[in-house]
Amino acid sequence: MDWLAKNPRYTARYALHVGALCREMTNQAVAVSERLHHRTVKDLDKLYMAKQVARAGMPAPRAIGVDEIAVRKGHKYRVVVSDLDRGRPIWVGGRGRTEADLDLFFAALGPKKSLRIELAAMDMWRPFRNSLDRNAKNARIVFDKFHIMRHLSDALDTVRRHEYKRVAEKDRTFIKGQRYTLLSHRENLTLEVRQALKTLLAANKRLNTAYLLKESFGQLWDYHREGWARRFFERWRAALKWQRLKPYEAFADMIERHWDGISAYCDPKNKVALGFVEGLNNKIRVLQRRAYGLRDPEYLRLKILTCMLPEI
Repeated sequence: MDWLAKNPRYTARYALHVGALCREMTNQAVAVSERLHHRTVKDLDKLYMAKQVARAGMPAPRAIGVDEIAVRKGHKYRVVVSDLDRGRPIWVGGRGRTEADLDLFFAALGPKKSLRIELAAMDMWRPFRNSLDRNAKNARIVFDKFHIMRHLSDALDTVRRHEYKRVAEKDRTFIKGQRYTLLSHRENLTLEVRQALKTLLAANKRLNTAYLLKESFGQLWDYHREGWARRFFERWRAALKWQRLKPYEAFADMIERHWDGISAYCDPKNKVALGFVEGLNNKIRVLQRRAYGLRDPEYLRLKILTCMLPEI
């Protein structure tokens, strides 16, 4: 009878009921509500998620997103691969962030499906790129703009620290405590914070220049032709001349070295949702915080794989 489970202490339907509750509640809350031990709740939840994964199957993705997540302190990582067209993670594994770790994904996907990958969005981590070049030779790499903008934000923060040390004591009051204000998008700031930002930029010319350059750089991803994007970058880089912004010059050199993976996004066929990978990372961090850390690697893997799947 299909409604019976392998374990005689519960039915398959009850396992699905508990698993559905775990999607919206913590395991401890489900345990109290259903009068179960928390380990029993986890076991039933794993059965529910395993059935979700089996139903979804392994697709043949056209565009993938590759990133890593920290599972615990000490540089312990897992690689997460997402299907950007379907909008869901499809593989979690590895023991770090090396070529061999991403090779495991391509081994699970198979050579036939690997060759069907046309686009891969990732950060500028060389081992991932080497693995992709070897296993998915037809794929074109697009570097994740959120990682690139993070490097630019770090450059702006370096300028802010240098200016704080350089200016006189009476001028430091404008800079102190304004890190969040400088690194946030202007449209996300309140009216009061915008006024503080205006005062800061009026008081420090170099920070004003660095802030305007940071805000304008995001326009690079709006172009539909590589030639126009290149002209914009050349003008942006020319604006650095005589500004004495060494962190920005280092950032521009980094963009130059990785231009092929940035300009690839100008092709209309490559306009995929680059924000999905960053949004998935935030969702995974929420899952980890809600559980106060997930020590079971298989449980964490199933939680990630099913976080975008529909309920059974």
